[in-house]
Amino acid sequence: MRPSKPRRRDRARPRLVDRWHEAAQRLTPVQRSLLVTWISFGTTFGTVRVITHGIRGGWLPWGDISAGGRHLHHYNLGIATLAAVGLIAVRGDEQAVGHPRVAAAYGCGTALICDEFALLLDLQDVYWAKQGRLSVDVSLGVMSVLGAYLTAKPFWHEVGRVTRDHVASAAARGLHEAA
Repeated sequence: MRPSKPRRRDRARPRLVDRWHEAAQRLTPVQRSLLVTWISFGTTFGTVRVITHGIRGGWLPWGDISAGGRHLHHYNLGIATLAAVGLIAVRGDEQAVGHPRVAAAYGCGTALICDEFALLLDLQDVYWAKQGRLSVDVSLGVMSVLGAYLTAKPFWHEVGRVTRDHVASAAARGLHEAA
């Protein structure tokens, strides 16, 4: 049995990722910053949840962060991050204010604070209390997804249309080549 020849990609058609990138280029700078903020919020929130469960469950090789024998909660890092973002905003440098890294830092800092909202609200370490944990996790997760969608609704609709057209075109080529 002879090995099959590798399929040549149709160079005339852009890759799906390239078409998504084109759709992203049609976002306004504000929409792009908000989209990056919400995506970084959701990614950070999810990552922090996994890390905290891993530390508590003992399946991650590191432990809590502490300084001078005091446990540092991740909301402390979030507050420091938002303070830095605020400094950039107050300074008013237009290139920095609209930069995707600043938007990403804002989303990350906000997620770090929101993840420990129950602790900040009660002013006691209730992070692992069963009461309210599920509702906080679900509501913040929904808020992240909804925010990313609503921030750039035209972009997501364009991504859906481009993806649907790309898949349909690939399927049609596949059927045509098989005939």
